[in-house]
Amino acid sequence: MEAPFYSRLALIGIGLIGSSIALAARASGAVGEIAIHTRSPSTLKRAEELGLGDAYFATAAEAVKGADCVIVCVPVGACAAVAAEIGPHLAPGAVVSDVGSVKAAVVKAMAPHLPAGIHFIPGHPIAGTEYSGPDAGFATLFENRWCVLTPGEDVDPAAVARFVAFWRTLGANVETMSAEHHDLVLAITSHLPHLIAYNIVGTASDLEAGIRSEVLKFSASGFRDFTRIAASDPTMWRDIFLANKDAVLEMLGRFNEDLAMLTRAIRTGDGDTLFELFTRTRAIRRSIVAIGQDTAAPDFGRRGTEKPEG
Repeated sequence: MEAPFYSRLALIGIGLIGSSIALAARASGAVGEIAIHTRSPSTLKRAEELGLGDAYFATAAEAVKGADCVIVCVPVGACAAVAAEIGPHLAPGAVVSDVGSVKAAVVKAMAPHLPAGIHFIPGHPIAGTEYSGPDAGFATLFENRWCVLTPGEDVDPAAVARFVAFWRTLGANVETMSAEHHDLVLAITSHLPHLIAYNIVGTASDLEAGIRSEVLKFSASGFRDFTRIAASDPTMWRDIFLANKDAVLEMLGRFNEDLAMLTRAIRTGDGDTLFELFTRTRAIRRSIVAIGQDTAAPDFGRRGTEKPEG
């Protein structure tokens, strides 16, 4: 086996993404030792019971000592506090990253607390399920999924190349871009769909009891998929929308304009407009399948992408 990319990986936070990184890094031999910290003593104990790491720490400051790679796996709203705590204890030359779905706000929150000589490479593995906690992780979560990295222009290219190789070893496809560009793209591909899902499921929950029970009983695949998305971690998604406010509002404005057009087409019986849109959107779905980001299997390929049993 080749030498690991990092001799000691510190994971700050051990939910779905953190535990999956631990399992994937262990399975691939990408790191030597794994140090874990999370705020909750019971969660830290569970991570130890699952054997996710080699050492477990009650504070983030202790966990990062001697680590040459630190990945912060906490909600974006907590990143500033974590960076302030770990900053004075980071090893010279260490890579520091995160897994947040928003990048510009994370850079602004974390960078001031990180000392000179640290390679700050913010990241976003675009993978996950609606489940959370250390039990939710699995080693294959990142396989053929994208991980976007947003290093600043002054970051050492060699450090970036090594971190890219690390993520590829975990199974991910990797692309680098600016934090601002990432936030605009993710606002339409991830953040707005989640907002719509939360809203639709919220509308269903506000219906009269009799109608609501029938909505649940006769849920078709469309509504079931919305409920799956809307079951995502509420703390994480609250922070995402607040941190990426400008990009989300821009995309939400475009969405509302298009929704008004559809409303008008339905009201006026404009079937041509509806058919033209539905034809274009069908092509988008086929393109996603064609590039390997989903399958054409029944039930949206979900049975092939869920966490393995056992």
